Amino acid sequence: MVSNYTVKQYNVYKSKCNEDKCKNVVNREFDRKESMEVVISDLTYVNVKDKWNYICILLDLYNREIIGYAAGKNKDATLVYKAFTKVNRPLEDIKILHTDRGNEFKNNVIDSLLTTFDIKQSLSKKGCPYDNAVAKAAFKVIKTEFVFNKIFENFEQLESNW
Repeated sequence: MVSNYTVKQYNVYKSKCNEDKCKNVVNREFDRKESMEVVISDLTYVNVKDKWNYICILLDLYNREIIGYAAGKNKDATLVYKAFTKVNRPLEDIKILHTDRGNEFKNNVIDSLLTTFDIKQSLSKKGCPYDNAVAKAAFKVIKTEFVFNKIFENFEQLESNW
């Protein structure tokens, strides 16, 4: 007997960690009293015809609403930037963006976006998924309800269903 949920495994590729000195401003204080005070983001993988593609979410900690999202073939800054373009509110309203230390969140593209809209950055402690637990929990729901046991035939199908 083989579990359907664990048939295909994602191979983790060790990449160099973002060593930026940016502090963890959020510090696991996930309950917020104001909308857009803290927006968190993360990426996860999705099976598209036996290849890994990625989805990125931007989630408001105030009400746990996904305010921006994007699907892409690569786990990079372009995917994160694309998620920001889907936000239907003024980006100036975001006070803090909290993410893990992935290089897709700390680079010239994202730094420029944060500077332009005066958004402060908060990065999780190295190797500590609990610092971005709300995003991880959101992806658990997304994978269970949207992705579980589904193989998208092509990227366009993933993008249109997402």
